Amino acid sequence: MRVEQAVYRDAILPEHQGNPLIEALPPKLPWEEVMEVFSHYPEYSEEIADHPDPLVRDEYLNRIEEIRQPLTDYQMCFRAVERAIKKGYSTKNPLTPTTAQYLHYLVDERPDIEPRTGFFEPKGDGLTLIGDSGVGKTSMVEQVLGYFPNVIEHSAYQGKSLVLTKQVVWIKVDCPSNSSVRDLCEEILSTLDLTLDREKTKPAGTIGALVRQLEQCIKVSFLGMLVIDEMQNLQFKRTGGENNLLRFLHRLVNKLGVPLFFVANPPFDVSLVKELKAARRAESGYHHTMSVLGRKSVSWNAFVEQLWNYQWTKVYTELSDELNDALHRLSVGNIDMASRTYREAQRLIIGSYDERITVATLESGNQVACGLSRQTNEVKELRDELVLPKGKQRKVRKAEKTAVTKVDKTGDITKPQHPEFASQLIELLGAVDLHSRIKDPDLFQQAADAENPLQYLRTKGVLQDDPFSELS
Repeated sequence: MRVEQAVYRDAILPEHQGNPLIEALPPKLPWEEVMEVFSHYPEYSEEIADHPDPLVRDEYLNRIEEIRQPLTDYQMCFRAVERAIKKGYSTKNPLTPTTAQYLHYLVDERPDIEPRTGFFEPKGDGLTLIGDSGVGKTSMVEQVLGYFPNVIEHSAYQGKSLVLTKQVVWIKVDCPSNSSVRDLCEEILSTLDLTLDREKTKPAGTIGALVRQLEQCIKVSFLGMLVIDEMQNLQFKRTGGENNLLRFLHRLVNKLGVPLFFVANPPFDVSLVKELKAARRAESGYHHTMSVLGRKSVSWNAFVEQLWNYQWTKVYTELSDELNDALHRLSVGNIDMASRTYREAQRLIIGSYDERITVATLESGNQVACGLSRQTNEVKELRDELVLPKGKQRKVRKAEKTAVTKVDKTGDITKPQHPEFASQLIELLGAVDLHSRIKDPDLFQQAADAENPLQYLRTKGVLQDDPFSELS
């Protein structure tokens, strides 16, 4: 929670000048300076790599989670949020009779007497960000919103007293899983109370009264933007609850002029397409779909090059194309999975005889860090879509069959006895659903309870007295 005292700066647009809500916002800066605010790079502490205690070096791996690397998607999102907040505030100057009337009367009970500065005209935009879990969606939204204070405290503006003392620039809530208007209203009320550091507001008993109560709280707090996460919970069905919630959200934009920022996983975009009005409203200020990063993309390489600095192994391994390719393949371009894979790969080798990072090390780290994610349909589909490069193909020459020399390596413990099963064994080692794969988990217990255990196993097809006969 960030609370700041108002510092007024002249607005750029003439129509925004003299509006304390806009002039108290952070100044508009060049993108290069904004990126410096977004970035967070923990100390490398390179000397720790030489620490004799592996537990100390292992502890430093936690710093990888704190890395914040702005990506190419950030600029468009940030500027859209910046514009939407200013646009929403542009018609709510607390020094005008228009805003005084807006604050005094309920939304649907405004009198016909027009103030000398005109009736209130809401200017709320809709913003939508869609992306699968782990693509950096939440991290981007948190950094963009974190640029703005949560609350700005006002006292006087150019010697004039103000009706507002606290301006809530933004709040973030989650869409209820049941698409309940009441649940969302109560969540917004509770978040406003927490943001303004006041006693909990008792929600009204009926939906109609609760909506009016919330609208009044939003107005007097001068809310600049409402961010609603987990909007994929909103699915249009025949129950009507989803449509009621959507109508309520439209009302916040159309009547109160509050910008809405929807953050969601797919298939929220599919749900919006079904409702033309919802789609137009949701994309009026910004619409973007975040996806996993391509191997050759600027964002991926900037991220990996920064990530690779955080290495606390005894031997520093340079980032090569081979390692970069492997990390991208294992994480399918998902920066969250890439961070965890890299972190756990180091954790596995710190304190070992050989602390070099190899492709095999990354593969093992991915097994540990992403055991569940590897088995999701999304990751499997993305891996299927990866196009692997192929070198020049060798021309096959027809020749007489030659005898294959068989070499018995049974006693060589340095050689894999069954390399043909290597991939299956690796998959089983990383699996988390082994129990569900076993058709009869208590088979041997049943055999032990039988009169003739061996015969019982024969009937189940588990025990073969003469396996070679089955092959003939």
